[in-house]
Amino acid sequence: MTDKPTNLDISDEMIAERRGGSGKMPDDMPSWMAKAIVSIDKFNKIIGNIVCWITIPLILGMVYEVLARKLFLAPTIWAYDMSRFLYGALFMLGAGYALSKGVHIRADFLYRNFKTKNQGLIDFWLYILFYFPGLIVFLYMTIGFVEESIRRGERGMDTTWMPYMWPIKTCLLLGIIFLLIQGISEVLKSYWAAKKGEWPGQKK
Repeated sequence: MTDKPTNLDISDEMIAERRGGSGKMPDDMPSWMAKAIVSIDKFNKIIGNIVCWITIPLILGMVYEVLARKLFLAPTIWAYDMSRFLYGALFMLGAGYALSKGVHIRADFLYRNFKTKNQGLIDFWLYILFYFPGLIVFLYMTIGFVEESIRRGERGMDTTWMPYMWPIKTCLLLGIIFLLIQGISEVLKSYWAAKKGEWPGQKK
């Protein structure tokens, strides 16, 4: 693998997939680092494979609501809340898996043309200086939100159904934890790219 960026005429999603591959780790990588990257990526892949099933009840709930409302003039009191809760859970619980695949939104029109070493160096310091500190603060705040929601028996007050709020807030908490875990893998990958000029596990 050369240190020059690969010229690609494919979509951003394909570029992200190229970066997000968890293939064979380099032979000269320390075993602890390789095991950490592979284990964390596999963990969030399992989470992602489970979380994706949330789309089924989400779609079914919306279809039922539309049919009930339009055909039988009998709208539900729960479909709106369920849809936004399920979508929120899908978004947050799958965030770690999305990070492992490199598909979070990023303005990379300049970054993609940098040498791999420079990409790794930029990513490494962004993770260290902003990503982890920000998520740790967010985690601390969210723990308080969840604890208070459970203690008060908090319910949503903007709809007739008035669902309990702690389940979706717990999903937010878990999503932050999954992102922190995946961040360890990503910072190790960035360190390796900055040092060796290639992304570990990259699909070639």
